[in-house]
Amino acid sequence: MAYFVLFYDVVDDYVARRTPFRQEHLKLAADAHARGELLMGGAFADPANKVLVVFRGENRSVAESFARNDPYVINGLVTRWEVRPWTVVIGGADAAPPALPKP
Repeated sequence: MAYFVLFYDVVDDYVARRTPFRQEHLKLAADAHARGELLMGGAFADPANKVLVVFRGENRSVAESFARNDPYVINGLVTRWEVRPWTVVIGGADAAPPALPKP
């Protein structure tokens, strides 16, 4: 299993415009989380112009499928999205605690 990060660039008035689609978006996210695919996600603040969502799966298609079916994407709130593989060095489901240098 690998990690993948989904980045969204969103419209300037994203916070105001997402309201009609928010419940459907959150349902999509909750379902992906319940399946163990979506680990965490949320919008950046100050400014709220980007979103980051972390997925875990066999390949990037789990994140790509989420984006293609997201009402925020479908309804034009997302101006651009990108999926990137993410190499987790510390933390994560399979990681051991980091070795600390000896004093």
